[in-house]
Parts: sequence; C-alpha cells; structure tokens
Amino acid sequence: MVDARRTVEAVWRIESPRLIGALTRLVRDVGLAEQLAQDAFVLALEQWPKDGVPRNPGAWLMATAKHKGVDLVRRERSQDAKYARVAADLSASGAGTAPPPDAVAAEAVRDDLLALVFVACHPVLPRESRVALTLRLLAGLSTEEIARAFLVPTATTAQRISRAKRTLAEARVPFEVPQEDELPARLSAVLEVVYLLFNEGYAATSGEAWIRPDLAQEAMRLGRVLAGLLPREPEVHALVALMELQASRFRARTGPRGEPVLLADQDRSRWDRTLITHGLAALACATDLHRPLGPYAVQAAIAACHARASRFEDTDWGGIVALYDALAQLAPSPVVDLNRAVAVLHADGPAAALEAIDAVADHPRLARYHLLGAVRADVLARLGRRTEAAEELERAAGLAPTQRERRLLHERAAALTAGLAAGLAGGADGEP
Repeated sequence: MVDARRTVEAVWRIESPRLIGALTRLVRDVGLAEQLAQDAFVLALEQWPKDGVPRNPGAWLMATAKHKGVDLVRRERSQDAKYARVAADLSASGAGTAPPPDAVAAEAVRDDLLALVFVACHPVLPRESRVALTLRLLAGLSTEEIARAFLVPTATTAQRISRAKRTLAEARVPFEVPQEDELPARLSAVLEVVYLLFNEGYAATSGEAWIRPDLAQEAMRLGRVLAGLLPREPEVHALVALMELQASRFRARTGPRGEPVLLADQDRSRWDRTLITHGLAALACATDLHRPLGPYAVQAAIAACHARASRFEDTDWGGIVALYDALAQLAPSPVVDLNRAVAVLHADGPAAALEAIDAVADHPRLARYHLLGAVRADVLARLGRRTEAAEELERAAGLAPTQRERRLLHERAAALTAGLAAGLAGGADGEP
C-alpha cells in the first residue's frame, strides 16, 4: 500500500506537467485542466494500490482525466457554450483510442509543455504568483510544499495560486507558444521565474538556512526542461550553465554547523566537478549558437572564471571586471556595480574598490541591501579603517535576511573590534 502510494506520487511529479499541458490545450482553462488532472490522481491513489500500477501510467491518467472531464460537463446543468465545446473536444480527442505515433506524440508533448511554461510565467501575473504557479503546474508540488518552500502560510500560497488561475482565465491568456517575434520578450519572464527560484535556494531570503538546495535543484530541473524544449535559445543554455556552476559550490558554502563559508575560504576540493563539467558544457552550447549573448551568458562566464581557478588566488579578476563591465551594459543595476567592485578589489586593490563602492552606495535599491555594508567593511578593513569597518558590519547585520548571516556579520564585527583593542593596548595604531 505504501509503495503503491509512493509510486503514484512519483508518477504525478513526472507526468503532471504533461498531463495538465495536454488537458489545457483541450479545455482552454488551466484551472479546469489542473482540477481534472487532480481528479485522475485521486482515482489512481484509490485504484493502483488494489489493481496494480498500469503499464503506461501517463496514458492511464490522461484517459481518466478526459473521462472525468466529460462527466463534469454532463453534470453542468447550464450546458453553456463553453462546456459544450469542452465536451466535444474531450470526446473528439479519443480518450480510449490508440495513441498517435511516437514522433507525433513527442512533438505534441513538447508543444503542450512549452505552452504551459509560458502560461504559468505570463507577465499578466505578479512575480510571486508566477513562481507559485510554476512550481504547482510544472514541478508538481502541492500547495503545502510551496508554502513551506517560501516560508509563508499555506492559505497565502493557495490564494496566490487561485488568483493566478482566475487572472489567466479572465484575461483570456491563450494556451500557445508565443510567436517568434514575441518570444524574446516572453522568454525573459520565464527565465526570470526560474532564476528567482534558484536564487532563493542559493541564498535564502528568510528562515534559518542560508542555502535551500531543494529549491535550487528544482530550478535546475526546470532549466534543463526548458533547454530541451528551446535548444536554439542561447540564454536558456546560459541560465542552465549559471545555475549549475553556482550550485557546484554548495557543499563548500557551509561549515560543519551550517554557518556560511565565503568564496575565499571555501575548500575547492568539495566543489562538485560533475556540475562544473555540465555547466561549462551548457555555456559552450550557448556560445556555439553564434547569436548575441545576454545577461545570463555573461553571468555564467563570470561563474566559469571562478570554476576554472584551482585556488582563489588564481582567479582571473581582470577578466571578471571586464565581464561585469559587459553585464552593466546589458543589465544595468547597482547590484552589478557592487559585484564589479568586489572584482576591482582583487584586481586593482582596496582604494580603487572603495571608490567604486561609494559611487553607488547611495542608490535607493541598495538602501536595505546588507551585502553593501559587508563588502564595504571588507574594503575598509583592508585599508586599516577597522572602526568604520566594524560599524558597517553591525549595520549590515541589522539588514541581513537570515539568522546565520546576521550571526556571521556580528562575529566579523566583533573580531575587528577585538583586533583593534589588542592593537591599541600594545601601542599600535590599528594598521593591519
């Protein structure tokens, strides 16, 4: 019984995106399609433990969902035009007929999945709703799992998903892949959702944990699906490369007690060489398409510089500064400028880095960005201005989103203060 239930749940994770995609094409309503898919899933939970798992679980779920759809329509008293059309399409699709040839079926699945991706990430939805709906429809996560992932109440997540489906229906968002001339603009919204999900896993913005590997792995899985669906889009491969290269450091980014370990202090022997190899290959796929590269490709190239360096001291910091210059042209941002300043620190020294930091320090977007203070403190400490550095770290700790980061910043501030006190007691002037 337990094994059968686990099988059903595993099949749901694998098959639900394809199932919902195919049903949405038929019923033209993503909310109704998900309801039919879930009804089929519930029936599988009832029948498979008793009757055994069918030879083709996906086909069983599809046929069951279609029959459920027809039954649902028959129960509708109004039989309005929409439901009549849905019933006709479900019946015409042949729930019990032989499947189409493999090549035709594969192409249909590809188109349905791709259309589902663009619907879930449609710009008509707010950003947080896009993320929640993507996890629900394409990752097969339950409302409770999505709520736990982002540390928000289940009711809040349920409301976001429900409102998103209602918005899509009311806006009459078509279930289709955007036309070629619309694809670049629409694709950027899709990639943003995937990368937002990855970033929440790479550096959590709430909760106790600094890293959320489960979210990062889900984002990488979605990215690989997209790369398979859109093999001629360089930014899709570039995003996969960026995520895999950054995720390769996960094992080295935390210490024995889960505390953060900064890049300079990481044991690079713990970096995942398989992910690095895959990431570099994905970056090569992006560049080999010989099309203009975008922000994800440049960021992946920066990550590749770190991945190729066997030691922190061997990093091509001059090359990274140049890549950040390119990124600032493609995607101007004070965060990009701050990251560039870190590269300048190691390429040209702390004085040049402080000048670069102070040039953007007053930008409104950095007002509550804790890493501004952390970076500036590091530069000030290298210049011997330890008191100022400790003050910056304390301010940064007050803005840090997780308890572990706050603790790390307080510890760094305390270490600077203790070092300064020891130097003063010995007659030194605080110079490093």
